[in-house]
Amino acid sequence: MTRTPLADVACSIARATDLFGDAWTALIMRDVLVGIRRFDELAEDLGLSRKVLAARLARLVEEGVLTRERYQDSPPREHYVATEKGRDLLPVLLALTAWGDKWYAGEAGPPTRIHHDTCGQDVTPVMSCSHCRGTLTVGDVTALPGPGGRVGPGTRLMGPLIAARGEAPGERAGAAREPAEPPESR
Repeated sequence: MTRTPLADVACSIARATDLFGDAWTALIMRDVLVGIRRFDELAEDLGLSRKVLAARLARLVEEGVLTRERYQDSPPREHYVATEKGRDLLPVLLALTAWGDKWYAGEAGPPTRIHHDTCGQDVTPVMSCSHCRGTLTVGDVTALPGPGGRVGPGTRLMGPLIAARGEAPGERAGAAREPAEPPESR
């Protein structure tokens, strides 16, 4: 079955999942970010065919998410290292982990603990506002038009819905709005 490319859809989720939308790519990035970086180790850990792994790694390198770095000269050996673009996937993976832990952990509990080295505590990742640090939930965020938005494949209904929201009276685009509830003290 041929996959429909999403790179031209005016939606950041569509564009990101065009690269990152299959489970193997997410698991490859999980492994690289925790320190499993050699091809043979990735293949062993994931139980993935070498052909599929090679294709996914090549795409991640091509997209600038990973880079190949030599770690040995004789014989020449390389491993995969996350670029800044790749390291920026950590919050995505942490959010997916938190969601999976909540809904799919099973009776034994989550398979992994996330430990924040700075404060020394195990944590549950949360998405927070970059301005007030309040937790973001579906009940207190609104999608508004952005400069790259357009109606087209993948946004035929969403595009007009968001465009109709436009700017609230007396509010400029991107202006901070008061949160629905005061943020928790941190």
